[in-house]
Amino acid sequence: MNNRKLLPVIVVLLIAIIAIVSLSSSIFFTIKPGEAAVIFRKFGGGLDKEHIFKEGFHVKAPWNNIYRYEIRENKKEESIDVLDKNALSINLDITARFRPIPEKIGYLHERFGEGYVDRLVIPEVRSTVRRVMGQYTAEEIYSTKRAEIEDKIKQESKAALGTSENNIELVALLVRSIKLPDQIKKAIEAKLQQEQEALAYQFRLDKEKSEAERKKIAAEGEARANQIINSSLTDHLLKMRGIEATSALANSSNTKIVIVGNSKDGLPIILGDN
Repeated sequence: MNNRKLLPVIVVLLIAIIAIVSLSSSIFFTIKPGEAAVIFRKFGGGLDKEHIFKEGFHVKAPWNNIYRYEIRENKKEESIDVLDKNALSINLDITARFRPIPEKIGYLHERFGEGYVDRLVIPEVRSTVRRVMGQYTAEEIYSTKRAEIEDKIKQESKAALGTSENNIELVALLVRSIKLPDQIKKAIEAKLQQEQEALAYQFRLDKEKSEAERKKIAAEGEARANQIINSSLTDHLLKMRGIEATSALANSSNTKIVIVGNSKDGLPIILGDN
């Protein structure tokens, strides 16, 4: 009797277990490291942009849909044809590194969906590259202002992608190579070589000019010193120094003969052993 009463309960439990097992993939889900997800509730308000599922194990109603987004840094390489300031065709190879802002993937999904890279990132970067390149000449792009141009593209792309409507963080934008028509490239390289040679020649001229100036200053200094010395050598001073020297020599043990000059200002001549 008791077994008959329990039979319906057992059947219901078995049916429930079978249903749970068969629907487990629709009820239970796991968000992996480097991922985040948003949920679309068919009967409960649609896309929930504010609630973000982070890595780990989660449960949902089987009729709701989960949309996963990789929030790791992503990379996209592109080859872009642009025109410089003078309408000269240039080809650039660039690399863009970016990622969705994790807390905003609901808004990103609502506006662009899972194909946001092709719908948003690439078109925005291409547009920025063409706009910035159009402000410079081929020579500036190829040589003198390459770092400035690369930084400007990055900053403008970062500002465009990072708005509250787009919600993409641009990590880096690198210009891998710049390709010009061969004859334009050769002309630029020849001009740069001539400029380097002119700079080297100017450096030599400046060095020689500096050396000549140094010698002139040294000669002028020596001349002034001689002038000062000559002006200080009066007859009275020379006579006094001669007397002092004569006195010192006369007292020397090696002195043998002292000849006194017969002129007015004549000084003695000392003849020694040697």
